[in-house]
Amino acid sequence: MDFSSKLLENAVNEMSQFPGIGKRTALRLVLHLLKQPEDHTQSLSNSLVNLRNKINFCQNCHNISDTTLCEICANPNRDRQVICVVEDIRDVMAIEGTGQYRGQYHVLGGKISPMEGVGPSELTIKPLIEKVRSGNVKELIFALSSTLEGDTTNFYIFKQLDGIQIITSTIARGISVGDELEYADEVTLGRSILNRIPFESSLKSS
Repeated sequence: MDFSSKLLENAVNEMSQFPGIGKRTALRLVLHLLKQPEDHTQSLSNSLVNLRNKINFCQNCHNISDTTLCEICANPNRDRQVICVVEDIRDVMAIEGTGQYRGQYHVLGGKISPMEGVGPSELTIKPLIEKVRSGNVKELIFALSSTLEGDTTNFYIFKQLDGIQIITSTIARGISVGDELEYADEVTLGRSILNRIPFESSLKSS
């Protein structure tokens, strides 16, 4: 792709680094920004800089937050004894969209994947186990996607809980094997949360 402007080329190259954005789509986005009022582009630029410089991670659940405690963890009406284990903020948003879950979350920040060099130490598994060992957690819900990496991560955490008195469950398989939670429709995901099954049962059926 030939560019008449180096500035345009640089902007397109940067934009095309976003997931799912190719050079042609990046070019359309950049040209769209050029047509917008300058204050609109400046506002977008400022919001991205603020996002990068000022974003926090909740000290309790590791979700992305504006403050030290996210709104979910700070909400006194949420059940602190029930924790839903998810991969990232997209899964939190998907489950919250169902309106069927009133507990708290624990965001791992990924899944165990030796092929990608992601081991347990790269995830927030240790703080999760420490939280459970505190004795204040009644149930742990595994809500990772039903992929090889998701199942491996679930099983690893389950084994770390050996000897601890706690209910472990997993979302019902209304979500197809191999599907990511963020793409599930709200009704199916909501039913999967409500009809969750003991984690041991999922091991026997797999």
